[in-house]
Amino acid sequence: MVMKKFMDDNFMLNNETATKLFNDYAKDMPIFDYHCHLSPQMMYEDKPFENITQIFLGGDHYKWRYMRSNGIDESYITGDKSDYDKFKALCGCLQYAIGNPLYHWTHLELKRYFNVDEVVTPENCDTIWEKCNKVIKETKMSPSTLINQSNVAVLCTTDDPIDSLEYHKLIAEKGHIKAKVLPAFRPDRLINIEKTDFTDYIKALGNVCGMNIKNYDELITAVNERIDYFHNAGCRISDHALDGVPFNRDYSADDVFAKKMNGDNLSADEINAFKCETLIRLAKKYSELDWAMQLHIGALRNNNSAMFKKLGADVGFDSIADYEIAADLSALLDAMECNDGLPKTILYTLNPKDNYVLATMLGNFQSAETAGKMQFGSAWWFNDQRDGMVEQMKALANLGALNKFVGMLTDSRSFLSYTRHEYFRRILCNMLGEWVENGEFPDDFDTLGKIVEDICFNNAKRYFNVEM
Repeated sequence: MVMKKFMDDNFMLNNETATKLFNDYAKDMPIFDYHCHLSPQMMYEDKPFENITQIFLGGDHYKWRYMRSNGIDESYITGDKSDYDKFKALCGCLQYAIGNPLYHWTHLELKRYFNVDEVVTPENCDTIWEKCNKVIKETKMSPSTLINQSNVAVLCTTDDPIDSLEYHKLIAEKGHIKAKVLPAFRPDRLINIEKTDFTDYIKALGNVCGMNIKNYDELITAVNERIDYFHNAGCRISDHALDGVPFNRDYSADDVFAKKMNGDNLSADEINAFKCETLIRLAKKYSELDWAMQLHIGALRNNNSAMFKKLGADVGFDSIADYEIAADLSALLDAMECNDGLPKTILYTLNPKDNYVLATMLGNFQSAETAGKMQFGSAWWFNDQRDGMVEQMKALANLGALNKFVGMLTDSRSFLSYTRHEYFRRILCNMLGEWVENGEFPDDFDTLGKIVEDICFNNAKRYFNVEM
């Protein structure tokens, strides 16, 4: 047996059909990144990076979690150690990351953006540091450099309803980023009525809208105004982070809202009733504007309260929850449908136990008006690796229409994450190639090529209906 070379041109492509599909159809397709957490301000200011650590470790909680698992002190991760010392600490443990997608992602990042082929080891640390920093200096590498180099056509950020969206406008005016940079509407703070800062947020929303929000109807008026504002700025996508799925129609959202604004305590059922009604109301508005609605289900966030107090949210202390979601999700989508307000919807699960729940739920609410109206979202977060991606796509193929899948997204705060689209495309092509070479699908490359190109880009372009 001839051993394959590490990460050669046919990396993860284990049959001839896969190689042809990737090279002839997938490789050069543009990227439609419809969900990410990149900073619009950083994109506009476009400051050149000073060194590889700022790009490699800046905002990448995947790398942070791996370093912590290897006993690296926090001072080398998010703390005050020098950038060189942090990079050296990463190199010191990454060589052992066998089976972790970080190993592949990191080496893809080095190859594609810095032309570095060295395998990351402590011995190579200084060589890689010097080579990468030379490229950064010579190219004046900045956020726009990495986005433009990645063949990104559309990039959708994640934005709060009270955001002015000033940086999106400034990015368009500056014209330094080839991709269309658009906002996405993320109203978690106005839905999460149980949070201690909810009343302060409602006051802030009222200030932005020039009104004093005194009751639930005025809240909906204000948020609809912000949706229109986002729509005029090019937004065509909303996003909701749901832990479990809230469904309760036994309490009035008006009464629950009034209790909260008066400082009264709310029961779990009252909280769910408010969230449920608000989601139904928002979905109606999204549907009227032909937006897509994303529901991210199943995260258990900020588990380490000591580190949350020290570092805040989104720094790598979240995990997978195990809620029962099927009945409540069905009821919520049905309530939206009965309200003539079920928009195009993408369902994500962080717990792979629910892959078949979501994949079968789609078929209950599809529509001839939009092929693939209901989508099973790309393998998300902890599932964003080969096994997770394959299992998500197999579930969709087994139970629905894989050919209508809107494909990969980055869901990242790192500007290097676009290599993960290549990673996804290689996995997709290898999976399809295996099916063909096993005699499970014809070697009809016209059909196969269309499926690949559609999943890589064309489906998203059609689905989100963004002018390009």
